[in-house]
Amino acid sequence: MTWTNVRLIWFREIRDQLRDRRTVFMIAVLPVLLYPLLGMLFLQITQFMQQQPTRIWVAGSADLSTEPALFDGPHFAKAFCPEDESRLLQLTFREAFPSDSSGRPLYDLARREIHRDGYDAIVVFPADFSSRLAAVSAAAGSVAKRGPTLNTDLPEMPPPEILFNQANDASRIAADRVERILTRWREALVRHALESRGVSPAVAKPFVPLRTDVSEEIRRRAAVWSRILPFVVVIWALTGAFYPAIDLCAGEKERGTLETLLCSPATRGEIVGGKLLTVICFSIATAYLNLLSLGATGVLVIRQIGASLESGLALDFGPPPALAIVWLLVATVPIAALFSALSLAVAAFAHSAKEGQYYLMPLLLISFPLMTLPMLPTARLDLGTSIIPITGMVLWLRQLIEGQYSDVLRYAAPVLTVTAGCCWLAIRWAVRQFQTEAVLFRQGERIGLRLWVRHIIRDRGATPSVAEALLCGLVILLMTFFVSLRAVPPRVWADFAQAVAATQLGLVAAPALIMTLVLARRPRQTLLLNLPRLWTLPAAMLLAVALHPLVVLLAQGIDATYPMSEDTLRALESLSSVVQGTPLWQILLVVALLPAICEELAFRGFILSGLHHVGSSWAIAISSVLFGLTHGLLQQSLAAVAVGFVLGYLAVQTRSLLPCAIFHFTHNSLAVVVGRELPGRLEQASWLDWLAHPTGSQVVPFAYHAPVIVAAATASLAIVLLFQRAGSQHGTAPTDRSNSTDSSRST
Repeated sequence: MTWTNVRLIWFREIRDQLRDRRTVFMIAVLPVLLYPLLGMLFLQITQFMQQQPTRIWVAGSADLSTEPALFDGPHFAKAFCPEDESRLLQLTFREAFPSDSSGRPLYDLARREIHRDGYDAIVVFPADFSSRLAAVSAAAGSVAKRGPTLNTDLPEMPPPEILFNQANDASRIAADRVERILTRWREALVRHALESRGVSPAVAKPFVPLRTDVSEEIRRRAAVWSRILPFVVVIWALTGAFYPAIDLCAGEKERGTLETLLCSPATRGEIVGGKLLTVICFSIATAYLNLLSLGATGVLVIRQIGASLESGLALDFGPPPALAIVWLLVATVPIAALFSALSLAVAAFAHSAKEGQYYLMPLLLISFPLMTLPMLPTARLDLGTSIIPITGMVLWLRQLIEGQYSDVLRYAAPVLTVTAGCCWLAIRWAVRQFQTEAVLFRQGERIGLRLWVRHIIRDRGATPSVAEALLCGLVILLMTFFVSLRAVPPRVWADFAQAVAATQLGLVAAPALIMTLVLARRPRQTLLLNLPRLWTLPAAMLLAVALHPLVVLLAQGIDATYPMSEDTLRALESLSSVVQGTPLWQILLVVALLPAICEELAFRGFILSGLHHVGSSWAIAISSVLFGLTHGLLQQSLAAVAVGFVLGYLAVQTRSLLPCAIFHFTHNSLAVVVGRELPGRLEQASWLDWLAHPTGSQVVPFAYHAPVIVAAATASLAIVLLFQRAGSQHGTAPTDRSNSTDSSRST
């Protein structure tokens, strides 16, 4: 790659983008104006909401003669309702509210009155409330003299009831205000009763917890800003990258200037490099301007909003620490590089700028949960979250802003490695998009149900397309997800076996088989129903045996990184009790053989064959991720993704599904048999001490010794190299070359 060509393309694209008024508005004008306008709007709304009084219907208060008095004329007494609150409450006193035979208010009538007459809440005092309250007070005094054993002699005291509409914000606020006032009045009644009997009111409340904030002011400000600024950086880095990327790719397709650029002496990699640097520049500029505008607005406007809250909680909202701004400016670069490469690859696939804008939504749907996860109160930076793309970087930024440098140094390596790896993969994807003529110069498509069905039947290839393979995977994921939500925990083995069989046959194998018959001209080739070399069958079985210690080691690492919750452990324990006592052959039939057939037909058959049009490596990776996601639990999904890579590798090298099914069956059988027998044998037979040792964990009850793991890794590598040599002799494509043009149908 020649830097001169990259620099020329970079400067050319920068000049073109600066001439585009839409880009300049999105990058410079919108961030500067957005936050001040939002701050002014919130101030106006806050003032408007504070000036709106709430109407309260008070029923049954005519005979309230207790001391201290709750009402002072048409208002609540100032002792319980300060003047600033009293102005927001308009009281209407009426007779007792109608009630049913049990004495409860008629809720249907209250609902109509609140909706029709515009009341926000209705306060209903029971009949003879004052006399009953006096009786309770007198009975309490006599009980206190006779001893604590007669406390049950206190008469029944029905409380006042607040009727409101939870679906209406104004009604909910009115109910909260009235409840606070009644709580203050109740406490005053208790104090009055105690004082009248010569008892100190401190008996009812001997102490009040004292909360003392020992944090420094700069730490408090850093804690507030650490939840806002990283999210702003990430979301605007994505937004600032996507629109320039659309114009640089799909926009040039519409203007007809992309062909001229491709005919230049610059290589495709140099073109991608120049465009990528341009998109990164605009992404960084967008994030920086948003940070500047948000910081100014937060200091000048948000403090006023916090100070005017009804609860009286004033936010200590000063400017962010200077060091936090430095860290944000530095961390914006890798974040912008990641989103720029992703946006460039997605935009290169679009035929027009309008079509490219549609692709922003899927990218946001994937990225947004990763952005919002660090904002949860329970989210913290650990090894598990540090290796999650985007989430780890945002949490790492939070620790940097808050000054938690010990955690920052501890998790710097995984966070930066994952971010750099994602950037590299995204850039590789973007370069691949520009090197694929079918993607770069594809034509716009007419969308219609009749045309789509006709296209599927008439133009179907020997194997499915990429889009059809992804559709199959998504259908399986959605079906298994929604069925799992309605699943009932099995109580006996028959229920468990029936549920597994229905899931494997109806939700995994059936979609793949149906789509194979409809979408592929060669079902046998699509499902890899070929006879492999005879030696690959025992080799696949030996590979599963050799990898078992490594799989157990991986399960230990996953359990240490993402420990299971107590509820999950109880569910697994109940499932173990269901399986306990069942003959081993039945367990292997349901847990090992059935998934080995159904899941391999779907993921290493239909899905892998369709994804192979984008390359063997990508096909193995994507099918493995889809395979892992169907396993529900996060810990199981991560282990299944790793096993899926091995299964995909076997499918590609042998061009047959049979070795994959044998490996899958052996792997599941070992997990059942060894997990069921080995922990007990380790406690009884001392001669097995060389093999493994118990761990005491419920998830992974045993662990293999280091020599066993080393030997297993060596044997696994030798078997993998054997498959590699066999695959290189016969080619690794599970589909024929005649279907290579089907990749253009992947839209």
